[in-house]
Amino acid sequence: MSAPHRPLLNSLRRLAWLLAACLLAPLAAQATMVRLYTTLGPVDIQLLDAEAPATVANFLGYVNRRDYDNTFIHRSIPGFIVQGGGYTWTDGVGLASVPAQPPVVNEFSATRSNLRGTVAMAKIGANPPTPASINSATNQWFINLANNASNLDRQNGGFTVFGRVTAPGMAVVDAMAALQVVNAQGVFANLPLISQPVGAVRRTDLLMVDSVVELPAPASDADRLFNYLEAAFASLLKPPGTVSATANAGGTDYYFRFYPASNSFVAVGVADNVLYYLVPAAGGDIVRVAPLPELMGLVTQAGY
Repeated sequence: MSAPHRPLLNSLRRLAWLLAACLLAPLAAQATMVRLYTTLGPVDIQLLDAEAPATVANFLGYVNRRDYDNTFIHRSIPGFIVQGGGYTWTDGVGLASVPAQPPVVNEFSATRSNLRGTVAMAKIGANPPTPASINSATNQWFINLANNASNLDRQNGGFTVFGRVTAPGMAVVDAMAALQVVNAQGVFANLPLISQPVGAVRRTDLLMVDSVVELPAPASDADRLFNYLEAAFASLLKPPGTVSATANAGGTDYYFRFYPASNSFVAVGVADNVLYYLVPAAGGDIVRVAPLPELMGLVTQAGY
């Protein structure tokens, strides 16, 4: 197996060994999951469908209309939040606002505080708050970088938390927060940049959210594992979002996903329920990683 692929295999084997003796908790019903394809990698968000139904429906409306495609993170305050959903950028056209739909009713609850890794809706500020400001969320959302409950839970009627970023996604979000921030005035006073513009701002200078999609509901635990692996090892398993399929190899049936950019497969044996990893260009030997049940504790803990 080629050297670039060894970190994935070694990590999976180490995690399987650590989890082999764990007692797995019963699996809860799977929440809706969306994936942000960003400049720095995929960010997966588990939506709180039952806890904030109106806010989730509002967010998914923007997602399914593809309103968030070609948007960018326009506000980053390290130790506080990163914010997006409000503005698009296309080279040759430039800046445009995401069309705002009617405001959604505020669904803040103290049981869903603005803690690190949660996703909440941005609102119009007002002091003192008014019914219009409390219920003013439309298209913009933010990810909490820290425990902001003492501030955001008590301000303007509370900011509605409607999702949680998975563990691999928070590694990407932390990388976002580490980018240089410039003051481009107005709503762009805390604008994170991938690179300093040479002349006019280009797409490659901005922290882009190329697209936001709703992931298909997992058909099995194997799908949940594949979704996790795509996010945790995005540099190897790409492009993420590959559709699962079934195939027979050497008389054995496998449920698998293929990643053309790295010419690799992850697969679960239908009969033995074991995870395998295969890199054809590196020799074509399918490598046994671990039984699927030994990995599912990690997958659940990571938010999948």
